Amino acid sequence: MLIAVYVNGSITVTMAYEDDHFIDSSRQVWNYSFFSNEEIELFQKGHLFNAYDKFGSHYLRVLDTDGFYFAVWAPNAIRVSVIGEFNGWKKKLHPLFVRSDSSGIWEGFIPRLPAGALYKYHITDHHETEYFKADPYAFYSELRPGTASITRALQMEWNDGEWMLHRKNKNALDAPWSVYEIHLGSWMRPTKGDENKYNSYHEIRERLVPYVKAMGFTHVEFMPVMEFPYDGSWGYQGTGYFSATSRFGVPEDFMYLIDVLHQNEIGVILDWVPSHFPADAHGLFRFDGAGTYEYEDMRKGFHPDWNSYIFNYSRGEVRSFLLSSAHFWMNKFHADGLRVDAVNSIIRLDFSRAEGEWEKNIHGGNENIEAIDFLKHLNNVMYREFPGTQTIAEEASDWPGITKSTDENGFGFGFKWMMGWMHDTFRYFKKVPEDRVKAQDDFTFSMMYFYDENFMLPLSHDEVVHGKSPMIYKMPGNEWEQFANLRLLYGWMYLHPGAKLLFMGNEFGQTNEWNYKSELQWELLQYDPHNKLQEFVRALNHLYKNENSLYHFQFDRKGFEWICLNQKKKGILGFKRKGKLRADDIIVYLNVTNIPQQGMKFTIKGKTHLQEILNSDDLTFWGSGKYMNPALDIQNVDKKKRSCEIKINLPPLGLVVLK
Repeated sequence: MLIAVYVNGSITVTMAYEDDHFIDSSRQVWNYSFFSNEEIELFQKGHLFNAYDKFGSHYLRVLDTDGFYFAVWAPNAIRVSVIGEFNGWKKKLHPLFVRSDSSGIWEGFIPRLPAGALYKYHITDHHETEYFKADPYAFYSELRPGTASITRALQMEWNDGEWMLHRKNKNALDAPWSVYEIHLGSWMRPTKGDENKYNSYHEIRERLVPYVKAMGFTHVEFMPVMEFPYDGSWGYQGTGYFSATSRFGVPEDFMYLIDVLHQNEIGVILDWVPSHFPADAHGLFRFDGAGTYEYEDMRKGFHPDWNSYIFNYSRGEVRSFLLSSAHFWMNKFHADGLRVDAVNSIIRLDFSRAEGEWEKNIHGGNENIEAIDFLKHLNNVMYREFPGTQTIAEEASDWPGITKSTDENGFGFGFKWMMGWMHDTFRYFKKVPEDRVKAQDDFTFSMMYFYDENFMLPLSHDEVVHGKSPMIYKMPGNEWEQFANLRLLYGWMYLHPGAKLLFMGNEFGQTNEWNYKSELQWELLQYDPHNKLQEFVRALNHLYKNENSLYHFQFDRKGFEWICLNQKKKGILGFKRKGKLRADDIIVYLNVTNIPQQGMKFTIKGKTHLQEILNSDDLTFWGSGKYMNPALDIQNVDKKKRSCEIKINLPPLGLVVLK
């Protein structure tokens, strides 16, 4: 017989055979299949990247009857049913049918079930043990502490066509990347001190978009928005890999936030966690009584650091699940990239494990071979399906080839977080000025290995929690020196080659460590040191975006040159950033001590006309204003060699930028 099926308003007609598509309208659940044989094969091989179109709950119209079709992978189950408010949470009223092809997929169509219905899967294993599980592929979830899934047909009219058409230019490696990292629950709150109240996606949008645009950031990165049960995990212990958290509203509201950011030419990166998941009873752990999503062997399947469980990358069905999750956020939510969390823990069998607590691979090494293959395949699919986007690896080791193409035996990521730069920079800036002159190599070492990868320089949330202190108190000295030091550090980050990432609150010098339970200390902006530090970050963002020398060759050796490394005792360093044209080049001098240098002479090549375009000692930035260079004294030294001598005032704990 012919069945007319309406999916989100479009009509498809499929031939139904009584042996595998039999529909009995008198039953509570109709035995209806939505899979092709090819899709089943791709799912089992780990190559089905749009599994969310098949699994989960989907609004359909079958035989002129509205309802929702359900499909769930539970290969170890002997019975599966859908339970919810609509049937009084009764286990036997809406059983699903297992496919006859040994795929372990259970499915069925429940007629007259509306959108917005709470539901779970009731799963029984071979030992007659019962499990009550949220839908791994659900598009919407009950607000915690509730743990049910919610039927929903995603619908969105996007207005970011201009951005999507041209975003390949905004997201290219030779474009400026100044990323503002945000935790949606604590950026700004409606009620001070009430940790249970949040701004909605709409309220966040109204406040966040104009702020990010005015500050000059090119991208935002949202810490995980995929549904998670425990606020204190910050989203990194997730249970909803296709569900935007209901803490702030419905999924379409989050889509609209992204839409408006795009309309304001701001890219969107989403944190994504394919490394581990928690043991919450409604989640993926022991989904159908066995290690379905996780490795059964806990030497590979358990994360000792995070008390969580590791995905079984050897199972094609798990790889298809993760691949489809990544594809979902790029496709349905128009994300411009994914920042992949904890890559080092994914690719190493011995990650955070002592000898004897892990098993070597078949070659005798510590590489998780199937996980590495998954990441390579993930990147290949993302760049093929979504040109003009980027994947970003949070990877803290010196594992080679993270951003090399898979054709060159690399992982294929677009960027890698430059954790070495961050650690070296903090170690250096925590020193008092008299000790810095003995440790110049700590400052300059990053350029020794910078071109090994496409690096993003991160000053992230991880650096301002758990007793690590806020940024301002990492700096030595009195209050004026602390702010001068922080301006110098931020200036070094923005003028150093590579993409940039700054965690929220760092831009104005929070005095408390970040706390996910409360909003940022916006009240500090009434005080000049904080207000003017924010102004300095704004100036850096606009300088970075306006000067192509700071980004066009940011991953090319010809874009950077040290021009002063012989003034160690004075704590003076200088370098050049090179642009498309010689006239685009800029020169940077830094004074890392608290001793000002007035009229200091430098010999440079090829420059007879220079002006100061940024000075961190400017009164506008809460500097002293005493060491500005309104007019530079420049004298020709050797016309044949095209060299000249300049005299510059260098502020204490400051930098100047010349063009």
